[in-house]
This record gives sequence, structure tokens and C-alpha cells, in this order.
Amino acid sequence: MSVDLAIIGLGYVGLPLAQQAAQSGVSVVGFDVNEAMVSSLNGGRSHIDDLSDDDIVEMLSHNFTASTDENVLAAADTIVICVPTPLSIDGEPDLGAVTGATTTIARHLRPGQLVVLESTTYPGTTDEVVRPLLEQGGLVAGRDFHLAFSPERVDPGNPTYGIANTPKVVGGHTPECTKVATAFYGRFIETVVPSKGTREAEMTKLLENTYRHINIALVNEMAQFCHEMDIDLWEVIRNAATKPFGFQAFYPGPGVGGHCIPIDPNYLSYKVRATLGRAFQFVELAQSINLQMPAYVVERVADLLNDEGKALRGSTVLLLGVTYKPNIADQRESPATPLAQLLISKGVDLIFHDPHVETWTPDGVPVRRADDLDEALRTADISVLLQNHRQYDLEAIASTARKLFDTKGATDDPYVSRL
Repeated sequence: MSVDLAIIGLGYVGLPLAQQAAQSGVSVVGFDVNEAMVSSLNGGRSHIDDLSDDDIVEMLSHNFTASTDENVLAAADTIVICVPTPLSIDGEPDLGAVTGATTTIARHLRPGQLVVLESTTYPGTTDEVVRPLLEQGGLVAGRDFHLAFSPERVDPGNPTYGIANTPKVVGGHTPECTKVATAFYGRFIETVVPSKGTREAEMTKLLENTYRHINIALVNEMAQFCHEMDIDLWEVIRNAATKPFGFQAFYPGPGVGGHCIPIDPNYLSYKVRATLGRAFQFVELAQSINLQMPAYVVERVADLLNDEGKALRGSTVLLLGVTYKPNIADQRESPATPLAQLLISKGVDLIFHDPHVETWTPDGVPVRRADDLDEALRTADISVLLQNHRQYDLEAIASTARKLFDTKGATDDPYVSRL
């Protein structure tokens, strides 16, 4: 039986895409090699923040099913690749999941199918890596089947923008590929933006997140010297944001996290070095600044404890919020992880609290969870706000904590130290 869409990878990108397509009447099969995940989905259970169990049940009642059988790909008119693209141990792009998914598709590719890569990667991947693998069986992209790239723009936990109302950029291997892919996404996404080609679409995502990466690094560095100069940077940013043109507010923090900002600029930097033989200096400088923010937070924590006549070693430090962004459970690339490693290495008695996280083992080291937040605030030598979840009553936290260090600029209490 034929289906409209097969999605490879049922994580934070693939599953919301499947939901929106299914809700719009598109028949969808999700393919993933994780048997436990597929079984859980078919049982009506979600594994991501943005979709509830009820959402999965609703999808199953309409046009969605999950499978570990790669033969379902042959029956799909369109196949979208939504697999992870992490960095290797050496900090270079790891396209293992992309090549694995593409090789699987190639075994079932048939004339007339549309194949779209959504996984974030460096410019040229669709044409230089994906296309040759798909063409090994004799079919030719742009003639026998359609090939395109469309950058995912999923923002977990965003209550305003989801799959349907976030404009979708699409770039095809040929103009006809772009036309076919644009028509496909237009079935369930409000605004589809045709792009010149696959490289332009690939670069679009990297520009978006490199822009954020660099501007976050700018304010992170400013936070450090503003502290030394006794200038309230949060007030400075508020002032600058009143200008109705020429300025966009970015805010400092304990580091950058998530599936995009710490990763995507490195893909672009890698491609520039590999192709042109030179450094992308903005990206590499921004990476250096953002990566050292956890160490700067430790330095500030040590100074604040020292002001109380206490050493960092042996002090109890409570970390509040260990996810990479507020109001979700996602801990991918959270700066709380390197911060915890540094604190533990310095002999701190570390505890944490997060309304979305029951157990936390940064790099395999279990950290004790504070089940009684008030008691933990009263007894910890210092509490560090890393993520401002909506469940946190900041006024109560500020009044209860023995000492509070706010890395998010979320409090206005004059007795609270801020980044």
C-alpha cells in the first residue's frame, strides 16, 4: 500500500513534521532503527517535549504509523531524512546517520520519488554526499527522481512557532526538483520559500545559527568586562533594545546549548577550511568565547563564596535548571554539563534541581537531585540559576537562597548577583 510520506528519524525534527503532515491529511510512515522508540510510538507514548502522549494517539488514529521495516520506504512518494548530524570527537561533522539513511533509501529508490534532506549539514552535502549514494543504482537525480534540501527550523518548546507557521525554505537539485518539493511542503506548511538550489538552502540554516552564535558570544564577552567595570549589562541591553531599528537584543548566559547553536557553526567552519583552506575567524572566536563561559561561571561562584569567607572546595552548590533552554526536558549540549564537571573536579558538593529532570548524570557522573527545593536553597552555600523555568518563583527563590547567582538576568533583586 502506498503512502504519501516516509520520514527517516523520529526525534525532535521528524516527529513534529510527521504530526503536522498527518493532521493535514498526508499519510505518513515513520521509519527508525530504534525498535524501543517505534514500539513506544505505536503504543501511543511520546519521547519528546513538544508532543504529548495524546498527540501521538491522535496521530495514530489518523494517518501515521511507525516502523522498523525499511521496505516501507519503497511505498512512499516522498522520503524526508531527519536524522542527527552531531560533531565527531575531533569536532568535525559526523554524517554517519545521513549516509546510513541515504544508503537505506537507495536500496528502495524508484522513479518519480522525491527525497529531501532536512538534517543540518554543510553546503554541498546534498549534491556531494547524498546524490551519489542515491544514484548508485542507476537512477539519476533531476531526471528519474527528485532531490532537495530543506533546513529544519524546529524550536522545541516554542509556543508560537511550530511546523505549520514557520516558513519553509526549499532548494532542489534542479528547478523542477524545487518545484516538486515546494508543492509537497505546501500541502501542510503555510509558507514555503523556494531557493535557488541545495547549497543556498543548506547555507541558510548555517547563517541563521551562526548569526545567533556570534551575537551570543559578543554579549558573553561583554558580560565579563562589564562586571569588572561595575556596569549592569542587563540594563545596557534593555536600554539598547528601546531603539526601534538597527538593534536586536541578545543576552549572556552560562554557555550555549541545544541541537543547533553549538553544532551548526562548526559545520560551516569545517567546510570553509576544507574547501578554501582558511579559518572562519568569526565562528572560531565565538566558539572559544562561548565554550569558556562555564569556567567563567565557576570563577564567579568561587569569588562569591570567597566574599563569604568560604572556599569553593567543600561548599555545597545548587544548580537550578540543567536543560539547554527553559520549560523543556531536553539536555542536549546543555552548558550545565561542563559546568558540573568543573565544579565536581574542584571538590564541590554538587546538587541540582530541575522541574523537568528527575535524574541527571552529566558525562556519566550522577548528581544528587534536591527534591525539596526550599530546603536546598536554605542549606546550599550558593545557588546558581542556569535556566529560568516558568515553574520557578524567582522572588521566592531569591528570598530563600542563602546566596543566589543569576546567570540569566531573570531577577531584579539588588541582593542577587547576576552574570
